[in-house]
Amino acid sequence: MVRIVGQTAVTGRSEDPRVVGLRTAVSRLRRELAAHPARFTDRVVAEEELAALAALAGHEVPDVPRLRRSLLLIAGSIGSVSALSAGLAEVRSAVDLFGEAPRR
Repeated sequence: MVRIVGQTAVTGRSEDPRVVGLRTAVSRLRRELAAHPARFTDRVVAEEELAALAALAGHEVPDVPRLRRSLLLIAGSIGSVSALSAGLAEVRSAVDLFGEAPRR
C-alpha cells in the first residue's frame, strides 16, 4: 500500500458529524482564547470548561446536559469579550446540534 505523508488509513469507522463539529469549534475557541491578550476574572473558568468540552467531544455520544452546562459556564465567563463572540457562537451551534437536554 502506498501512503502519502500526513494521510491516515481509513478504518471504516464513521464519526458522528456533530461530534466532529463540536471538536472543531471547541478547538478553535480554545486557540482564540489562548491568543487573546486580555486577562479577565473568569478566564480560568472558560479554559477549564473548554477542556471539559474537548474531553466530552472525545466520546461517541457526549452527555448533553454536561455539554449544556459547560456551554453556559463558558458563555458566562467570556460572553462580554466581543473578540471571542464568533467562536462562542460556533461552539453554541455545535452543542445545539445534540438537541435539548432531557427534562428531569
